[in-house]
Amino acid sequence: MNRFRSRLLFAFITLLIAVLVGLGLLLGQIFNSYYIDAFAEIMEKEAKLAKSFFVDKRFNTSEESSLVFDISNAYQSHITILDENDKIIHDSGKLEDKSHNHTHMYENVLPIMKNKEEGHFYPDQKDKLAYFGLPIMEGETYKGLILINTSIAELDKANLQMWGILIICLGLAFIIILLLGIRIIAQYTRPIESATKVAMELAKGNYKARTYEDHLDETGMLSQSINILARNLQDMTRAQEMQQDRLQTLIENMGSGLILIDGRGYINLVNRAYKELFKVDSAKFLYQLYYDAFMHKEIIDIVEEIFMTEVKVRKQLHIPVKIERRHFEVYGAPIIGTNDEWKGIVLVFHDITELKKLEQVRKDFVANVSHELKTPITSIKGFSETLLDGALSDRQTAEYFLTIILKESDRLQSLIQDLLDLSKIEQQGYQLSIQSCDVKELLEDINIILQSKSKEKEVELRISLPEGLVFIEGDFYRLKQIFINLINNALTYTPKGGFVQVKVEKHKEQVHVIVSDTGIGMKKEEIPRIFERFYRVDRARSRNSGGTGLGLAIVKHLVEAHKGQISVSSEIGKGTTFVVKLNKKYHEGY
Repeated sequence: MNRFRSRLLFAFITLLIAVLVGLGLLLGQIFNSYYIDAFAEIMEKEAKLAKSFFVDKRFNTSEESSLVFDISNAYQSHITILDENDKIIHDSGKLEDKSHNHTHMYENVLPIMKNKEEGHFYPDQKDKLAYFGLPIMEGETYKGLILINTSIAELDKANLQMWGILIICLGLAFIIILLLGIRIIAQYTRPIESATKVAMELAKGNYKARTYEDHLDETGMLSQSINILARNLQDMTRAQEMQQDRLQTLIENMGSGLILIDGRGYINLVNRAYKELFKVDSAKFLYQLYYDAFMHKEIIDIVEEIFMTEVKVRKQLHIPVKIERRHFEVYGAPIIGTNDEWKGIVLVFHDITELKKLEQVRKDFVANVSHELKTPITSIKGFSETLLDGALSDRQTAEYFLTIILKESDRLQSLIQDLLDLSKIEQQGYQLSIQSCDVKELLEDINIILQSKSKEKEVELRISLPEGLVFIEGDFYRLKQIFINLINNALTYTPKGGFVQVKVEKHKEQVHVIVSDTGIGMKKEEIPRIFERFYRVDRARSRNSGGTGLGLAIVKHLVEAHKGQISVSSEIGKGTTFVVKLNKKYHEGY
């Protein structure tokens, strides 16, 4: 039983006890008055009977005494008849073994009874006696007093029985009313208690709580209203949580960094993209003032500009992040609520580093292509003009110039062909002619092709093949192109007396082809760039070798088209090693 029901039940019991006690006292008083009035009425009748015998004088003195005595015995009372001088005329009867106290009568009772025109009843609780005095009047003359007194023990006994019956009845009534009251209180408080518990659960955020709807009265309407409120709150909370989850998911998974700054300048929100871009710890970044949190003055300047002007700002920044410098497009906007209330600032960081790199690559590509095309075209044009100016007459000179023109034309054709191959490979939807290829056969063909260059360069070409069959699924022509480029580059950059080794390793699901040389090697910072178009480690030497600068770019794209991987390790003066990892089974979309 909760406190509400206890208080209500306590109040009900208090009220019930008060009502029953008041009712008992009232009924007791009524019954007591009734008994006293009945007792007084009997004594009055006795007094009048005695008076009638005494006043009528129809009997002599001895007979009157005998009649008074009989009356007193009949009524079990004591009768005293006094004259006008308070002298006892008759005195008879006894009071339950008690002697009559005439002194008490004269001192205490007569003063009360005398001078009364009618009979007067006087109970003496101290002596447990009741007195009734009836004056004897002749006209208006006082002739005496008939005084009857009797014990009130029977009256007290009747009164006690009355109180016993009254207490028993009221006690039974109290128990019955209490049980009915408890049931009624429980019936009406249980829905209120249930509604209170549900309201407390709702206040705690448990919107799944429900109460019973048992009745159609006011308590039932209360329970129904509480349930409707709970359902509405649950729906609203679910919608809000769904909206919050969507917003949180959007903010956390957007590709751009996002920061929310409140109106006082404190950072309230940082998404995952920003933390990953700038390598910041959210615990040390959140709820900090923006000028303490940001490490770059350019960003602080943007925030201050928005605070001062309250207008949108868009700027491109080139700022350092750890050991590299990255390009960002920063978009900042003020957050202004209703009634032009200032809420804060939102900053969005778009990482455009790759776009800048692509733009630079495009510029470099155009510049390199222009430069690579310009050199052979300039040679062809110059020697052609020289021939037209008269060098044709000198056969030896003409043959020399034409040989150079042919060589530059071949170089130009090779460059254009490589560009076409690279463009074709990079196109979306480029398809390889997949077939089962024997790696041993492929490398033996390449050995025959490059054996003449190996002898010319005086560089030993070693090919180490494993025992057994080595088959992979791929495009035979494109695979040959990959390894011709790699081995040819190794021969080109290996000085006289060195060697180039090609080694094949069989693995469970892959075949590794390792091309290593004892050439000039590369610096570590140059390795990430060797697969770029037209990038040369030794520009002068590679240009003289007739290379286009596109070979390794083609190799990289062809390896990736075969779902393989290529890696490089190199050391200055000690050589370079290329490792090509190809899958035995070609998996489309792998």
